[in-house]
Amino acid sequence: MAALLMPRRNKGMRTRLGCLSHKSDSCSDFTAILPDKPNRALNDLRMHKFTVTELCFFFSRRLSTEEATRWADSFDVLLSHKYGVAAFRAFLKTEFSEENLEFWLACEEFKKTRSTAKLVSKAHRIFEEFVDVQAPREVNIDFQTREATRKNLQEPSLTCFDQAQGKVHSLMEKDSYPRFLRSKMYLDLLSQSQRRLS
Repeated sequence: MAALLMPRRNKGMRTRLGCLSHKSDSCSDFTAILPDKPNRALNDLRMHKFTVTELCFFFSRRLSTEEATRWADSFDVLLSHKYGVAAFRAFLKTEFSEENLEFWLACEEFKKTRSTAKLVSKAHRIFEEFVDVQAPREVNIDFQTREATRKNLQEPSLTCFDQAQGKVHSLMEKDSYPRFLRSKMYLDLLSQSQRRLS
């Protein structure tokens, strides 16, 4: 059906996207890596699923080999690079565990809040989405951390999620990050970026 919505001049892209949307190793949320400028073709792309191979190609065209290699230096280096975060998010989606990164990013954004009224509402929204028991995107934290965070919400501050965010960061660094560095996605990305330079 999406193919019918695309203009005729995009027949090649339509065919390619149709093939990709049927692959089993696909993931769909890579909008963080697309430019902000409105563009019909990009808007069409946002609605489709892409294989890990296609995402690697996309990343490799925008990264130097040195940048992608530096992601292996440390987890914080990966998180400081916009394409690093996007690639890691795509990898986590393939493992159905992106909620940890989404929570970490929500906490980073929360720390930039300047309005007291917005601080309170954002804090409750983050807690209800990620921290509360049976939250829609519940992160894996221990009972004590969950209860300490709940207590912090009585008087929300920019640091009310620090303990929970630290636990989630540590969990991703020790568990997901090493798997990402060994993943086909990351290794293909490195290989493609090196081939591009050859």
